[in-house]
Amino acid sequence: MWWKYLLVLFTTFLFDGLPFPLPPACTAMIFWQIKFHLPIWPVIIIGVIGSIAGRYVLTVYISSLSGSIFKKEKNEQVQFLGEKLKSKGWKSHLFVMLYSLLPVPTTPLFLAAGMAKLKPYYILPAFFVGKFTSDALAVIMGKYASENTGDLLHGAVSWKSIAGLIFGLLLIAAILFIDWRALLLQKKFKLNCRIWK
Repeated sequence: MWWKYLLVLFTTFLFDGLPFPLPPACTAMIFWQIKFHLPIWPVIIIGVIGSIAGRYVLTVYISSLSGSIFKKEKNEQVQFLGEKLKSKGWKSHLFVMLYSLLPVPTTPLFLAAGMAKLKPYYILPAFFVGKFTSDALAVIMGKYASENTGDLLHGAVSWKSIAGLIFGLLLIAAILFIDWRALLLQKKFKLNCRIWK
C-alpha cells in the first residue's frame, strides 16, 4: 500500500517541479485518492509535501539555469522585481499565500522567484499555508464527487483548465518580456522580446 502514497508524492513533485503550467498538483491527489480509495489526510499531507519539494527544486534550478538561458539584462530586471517583492515584507508573504489559494497556476510565481534568486525559504512558508488549504479543500471536494469519477476525469479538460493554462502562460510571458525596471522606476511600459542568449 505504501507505493500508492509514493505515486502521490512523485506526481505532485513532478507537477510542481516542472517550469511550465501543468494541471494543479491537487488533480493528481484527487485522482490517486479516488483510484485507490486512500484516506484523505495522508493523501493531502504527502501531496503537499511533494508539491513543496517540487516548488523548492524548481526555484533552485531555475535560479541556476536562468543565467545560461536569458540575457543578462532580463535576469537583472527579474532580480530587481524580486528585490521589490522582498522589500514589501509581510505584504509579500500575504500576496504569495492569497495567490496560492486562487485556482491559477503558481508556476509563474516560482519561476520569477527563481530567476530573481530569492531564497526558497522566503516564499515557501506562505505558499505552504495557501497550498495546504486549497489542496485540502480540493481533495475533500474530490472525495465527495468520487461517485462521479467519470464526470470528474472528463471535466479535467474544461474551459476553466484551459483558461488557467492560458493565464499561467500569460504570466510567464509578462515576467519574461516586460521591462520591469522601466515599469517600476520610470513608470514606462516596455516590452523586450530579445531575452534569449
